[in-house]
Amino acid sequence: MRSRKNGLLEWLKTATDEQVAQTGTSRAYLRLIAYGHKTASAEMAAKTEVASRGAVTRQQLRPDDWSVIWPELGAA
Repeated sequence: MRSRKNGLLEWLKTATDEQVAQTGTSRAYLRLIAYGHKTASAEMAAKTEVASRGAVTRQQLRPDDWSVIWPELGAA
């Protein structure tokens, strides 16, 4: 699994402004998340996964608690 920093930063390099807008936040805030200064909310993590078409996953953005928030992903 790619790290939060690598996956999110790589996606941001090619993400359109429309894709970033679909995450519900700004490109700058996503960079703060990528560098570990902020944590994505559960909603933002899910929206980012959809906007990035799975290039950045909820598990990458919430590595410490994704299995509690989305237990159904543990079986997948």
